[in-house]
Amino acid sequence: MQNKSPSPSALNPAGLANLAVVYLVWSSTYLAIRIAVREGAGFPPFTMGLMRAALGGALLILWAYLQKQRVRITRREMLVLFASGTLLWMLGNGLVAFAEQRTASGLAALLLAATPIWTALIEAIWDRKLPSPRLFAALVIGFLGIVVLTLPSLTSGIHADVIAILLLQIASVAWSAGSVYQARNQLSLTPRVSSGYQMLFGAIGFALMMVLTNEPAPTPNQEAWLAWLYLVIFGTLAFTAYVTALKLLPTRIVMTYAYINPVLAMLLGYFILHEPITIHTLVGSALVLLGVAGVFRDRHSHAPKQ
Repeated sequence: MQNKSPSPSALNPAGLANLAVVYLVWSSTYLAIRIAVREGAGFPPFTMGLMRAALGGALLILWAYLQKQRVRITRREMLVLFASGTLLWMLGNGLVAFAEQRTASGLAALLLAATPIWTALIEAIWDRKLPSPRLFAALVIGFLGIVVLTLPSLTSGIHADVIAILLLQIASVAWSAGSVYQARNQLSLTPRVSSGYQMLFGAIGFALMMVLTNEPAPTPNQEAWLAWLYLVIFGTLAFTAYVTALKLLPTRIVMTYAYINPVLAMLLGYFILHEPITIHTLVGSALVLLGVAGVFRDRHSHAPKQ
């Protein structure tokens, strides 16, 4: 039987087009979040997240229903989706929005670029297996990059900046934990249905955080509304593009978004919001991306040969 997997020597044009959507849209979501929640924008972060997750999740479920996909879930599926949705959306996404009230969008993207590094560490702990020497070196390099990136904020003496940096790291760990948990609890649902329910369960978490933090009523300006609308529409589009790209292109080609998106996000923040790019930014981002590359190389070397 012939191998039908996508060949890197003949890259599918439609797959490349979908990957370009992932590059552009996922890179720009950090910018959109920053525009929606920055001072004076009028969108409290958890309120914005609730509105985004509730509408986006409902649209995905409706889309799946209209395409006659199974949208009724079992109790086990509900528990898995609730847990992963809470980790990915309420903590992974919600804490990013909260932190971006004070943190530049480019810095947030670069810190979250370390997510594959946290994922590798969580997998090693979950499997009770010591990291390989290569993986250990990649983890050290990546975490050194995080230290370099956060050094100016941690030494600024401004308490709110330190809290924002810590929240971004918690968000990265939560996203990694949610991804690992989801991967270890496979469900017989389409990605669209799974993602839709995760967003809806995440919306419940956002509502809880709204109450606990006593967020004020939203009074978003026009820019904030447009940023929120962009997150709802194009965030959903990018997810679909990502799934399509995985079907049409080799996985290692699709995973290049982990290198491209943080750099594009940093450039978008620089050109649109005039966010500074310092020597700490350049050196720290290089170390983080080098660590991510080491994680992917370690996974590739330990993958079963076809």
